Amino acid sequence: MDIQMLSATPLFHGIREGEIRQMLSCLGTHEKAYKKNELILRAGDPVHEIGMVESGSVNIVVNFYWGSSNIFGHIEQGRIFAENYAAIPGKELLCDVVAAEPCRILFLDLNKLLNVCQNGCSFHERLVHNLVRILAQKSLNLSSRMMHIAPKSLRGRLLSYLSEQALIHGSTHFAISFDRQQLADYLSVDRSALSNELSKMQREGLISYKKNVFTLNKEAQMADSL
Repeated sequence: MDIQMLSATPLFHGIREGEIRQMLSCLGTHEKAYKKNELILRAGDPVHEIGMVESGSVNIVVNFYWGSSNIFGHIEQGRIFAENYAAIPGKELLCDVVAAEPCRILFLDLNKLLNVCQNGCSFHERLVHNLVRILAQKSLNLSSRMMHIAPKSLRGRLLSYLSEQALIHGSTHFAISFDRQQLADYLSVDRSALSNELSKMQREGLISYKKNVFTLNKEAQMADSL
């Protein structure tokens, strides 16, 4: 187990490596390695543990009744998953968690995480505070995405997302963390249609971009996203 890596994750932020070693046993942790495309958690199963990606990455996959599926989320190293389901006893997963590449997962018992040990150690309390912060950030991220996909037009969705990025970066010139496919998935649009609309917006002088670096021009800032 890579204690140094764990100390750099949002869940263990502010907790020293020695304290992490001390608390891992009382949290009921265990590790498991998975091959690419191997099922980690199956839709329909109840869970009581949080999963943390120690290495590699995983996909959150939604399967539809007619046989098709869609990648709803991607979890990178150091991030957690299944915490919402683990917090509700008996709640069944509505999606699969699948290894996007060879990975190793650390599982933590949520009940033991939330119930501070008898010693009342300060670092355990910090762990709970970190979890609350993570949940709050995920809620904000989901709210932002819902806002961006609310417009019916593809351009409206792009302008909503790019406007938020300009606000976050405090500048009309900024880099986004998504590549084209990831941006298309995030906005729930077709990748080819997304690329075509970006090219059209650039020709019209609304934006300038190169790969994942964008500049919003004055017209784009004034554009109606609807």
